[in-house]
Amino acid sequence: MLMEVELADLAQTYVDRHWPSGGYRIASPATFTLDWDEDYCRRVAAYFEQAPRLAYATSLARRYHRFKRENLQQYRVVADAGIRVRPWLAAGQPYRSSAELRASVRTTGELYVYLTSSGHGPELAEGFHPMLEPSGLVVEGVEFSHNDVFRVVHDVFGHVMSGRGFSARGEFGAAFCHMGMYSADVHPVLFTEQIAQICWFFFGPRAAERRYPPQKVFEFPARYLAEFRNLFNPRQTNFI
Repeated sequence: MLMEVELADLAQTYVDRHWPSGGYRIASPATFTLDWDEDYCRRVAAYFEQAPRLAYATSLARRYHRFKRENLQQYRVVADAGIRVRPWLAAGQPYRSSAELRASVRTTGELYVYLTSSGHGPELAEGFHPMLEPSGLVVEGVEFSHNDVFRVVHDVFGHVMSGRGFSARGEFGAAFCHMGMYSADVHPVLFTEQIAQICWFFFGPRAAERRYPPQKVFEFPARYLAEFRNLFNPRQTNFI
């Protein structure tokens, strides 16, 4: 049975190998508290709603390139841990809940990935998104897009490792735990691709419909990422 602590150890080993000078320690739910702020979520959702669909400057293209490379590196950690990743080819979603996802990975060592081709938001007006490009990774005859690879590592090092669910708060906690595995250079991409989309999904103008957000390529002002980090505080331990 694969436990959260083992995944955390793998994640920390990954961080120590790739960013040895950072001294970063992987966060776990036991080490932080979340100051939940729905007003912040609504502000992020509103900014996402009014943002352009495509603002792909050279600097952002570089961030996406690195983000895709780091996702593939993390995927190899997943595979080396003995987790068998399989494309979900049936109708509907592979898991009814986050608890079912976590239990399946822990007990069977298998993870089904809901393919981006089955659900990724409305069609892009520009017809382009860097995460829709093929990753070169072929699993059971299916070539994963870069977004499929990201879904795999987010499920493993976000939800399974943190034990957090699919609610807005759960996604924030999973994202915070997983963010430490990425270089700081790609955190703005991670924010737009995950945290901002979660805000739009739960707090945007069509939240009642529970639909995938429009897939946009742009970079948030840095203050939004800083505010996200500031929602998480070290858990205090009282000694008597």
